[in-house]
Amino acid sequence: MDITLSQAFIAVDDHDKALAFYRDALGLEVRNDVTFEGMRWVTVGSPAQPDVEVVLEPPLADPNASPADRRAVAELLAKGLLRGVIFRTDDVDAVFERIRAAGGEVLQEPMDQPYGVRDCAFRDPAGNMLRFNQPGKQ
Repeated sequence: MDITLSQAFIAVDDHDKALAFYRDALGLEVRNDVTFEGMRWVTVGSPAQPDVEVVLEPPLADPNASPADRRAVAELLAKGLLRGVIFRTDDVDAVFERIRAAGGEVLQEPMDQPYGVRDCAFRDPAGNMLRFNQPGKQ
């Protein structure tokens, strides 16, 4: 029995800003853009991984959530306290320069980590941390 990753979810507070970042700065393709009950979901993914999508969803994608819960999640998102994702690349330095040139908020410049990768980190427009790593040379 095989189990594979299909989708990962990232909360965003402005889908248009998120699209400009994930599509234009990162180079991911838009696969779906859906609105339902006043909310919007956009799926993006790497052309190199057609079976894996990142879903850009509202901070609290539950129509039954209370106003207090919506405010709490929005505050966590604004502080950058919700989890992000880690992308893998074969050239972290080139990715870093591309995202920085597009205006990405740098959290960490490329560096070799003691756990065997070279990586860098950015915040997306909603405040999520995104890491980009390159496997170390064996």
